Amino acid sequence: MAVTGIMLVLFLIAHMLGNLKVFAGDASFNGYAHWLREIGTPVLPDVWFLWIMRVGLLVAVLGHIWAATVLALRARAARPVRYAHRKKVQGSYAARTMRWGGVIILLFVIYHILDLTTGTLNPVGDPSRPYANVVADFAPERWYVTLFYTLAIVALGFHLRHGVFSAVRSLGQQTPRGEQRARAVALVFAVVLCVGYLVVPFAVLTGLVS
Repeated sequence: MAVTGIMLVLFLIAHMLGNLKVFAGDASFNGYAHWLREIGTPVLPDVWFLWIMRVGLLVAVLGHIWAATVLALRARAARPVRYAHRKKVQGSYAARTMRWGGVIILLFVIYHILDLTTGTLNPVGDPSRPYANVVADFAPERWYVTLFYTLAIVALGFHLRHGVFSAVRSLGQQTPRGEQRARAVALVFAVVLCVGYLVVPFAVLTGLVS
């Protein structure tokens, strides 16, 4: 769970930074997108790096889902008989929604691939014009796409907040002060990542990027 989570977090950071290049304009963003296709050449054939990365991400996602399933089954097996009466555990909202949040994120990833990777659901759908694809995708008349994107990113934020908190705690922050630090680090990281992702669609929606 931890290893696959770290792999996915690193990708999320890199992807967010790449998305922010949209504010540099059409030429800069398109140049960045085309550069991704050329990484590794001439050692690797054109676009091979992207496919290696995509396969790696797929393995990480499947591994993360598998780990979550195994941990859930182990937790259930550890207590096969339900408590006759048990007080509600005071957990964070992120912790309580970890599973359904993961489902929302998975559904969004599938849609996102069909939208901005394959272009199947995108109004432009031209792989040679990634900037135009983004602008068309989050246009004001397609507000429902921005809404879905926002809900998915918020779910991701809750997911990351709990995941980063758990990871920091696992690294030794077990004291009361350590728990406060872990919560602060997790919250700041989740907020920064969410803002970094949401600023792009809302910039297009409001006309700041066009």
